[in-house]
Amino acid sequence: MAVSRARGQHAGLSRDAILEAAVRLVDRQGLAALSMRQLGAELGVEAMALYHHIPNKSALLDGMVERVVAEASPPDFDGSSWSEGLRAYARSLLRALEAHPDLVPLFMSRPAMTPRNLRAMEAMLGALCAAGFEPRRALDVVYSLTGFVLGHVAVQTRIEESGPDGGADGAALLSGVAADVHPLLSRAARDDRPSGAASRFDFALDALLAGFAATRGV
Repeated sequence: MAVSRARGQHAGLSRDAILEAAVRLVDRQGLAALSMRQLGAELGVEAMALYHHIPNKSALLDGMVERVVAEASPPDFDGSSWSEGLRAYARSLLRALEAHPDLVPLFMSRPAMTPRNLRAMEAMLGALCAAGFEPRRALDVVYSLTGFVLGHVAVQTRIEESGPDGGADGAALLSGVAADVHPLLSRAARDDRPSGAASRFDFALDALLAGFAATRGV
């Protein structure tokens, strides 16, 4: 134990350094490759040295979620409406998750109630309540918006992994349907408006924000 402690100290280990290495490892090899032993090898230390900074693997996973959330710029409601603040948050979270797609399952299975995440949520609820939302409804807004972004990234990741046509425009995939059998699908496919993943994200985000607005004070 003394040897491990010394190696950990000389290596300049810290919680942030360990979390950064863990995210880097998962980005490169996938979530299944993550173990304390493998993470120690990534950092050039014995696995036991990690436990001086991260108490267990559960705390490690929570910290990884926290770190990726931190990459998403916190919503800035100063000088903007609550809806524009939420829009910026959604797009920032989208970029962070797209940069770490192998970590999306962690977000979908772990609440990660770390102090940093709780402070961010408290700030968002404060802005929403100031805009007229009841506290519980404001929490529903935050969870719903976060869940929407997670679901979008999870689906797009699966689609892109499915094959050469995975990233194709949804309407383009329907361009060959028989108009006499599926007239509405055929008509929709011929519409020249954008229908890729980015435009669908923006469309759904606009609809969500409009729906949230209708619940203020309810």
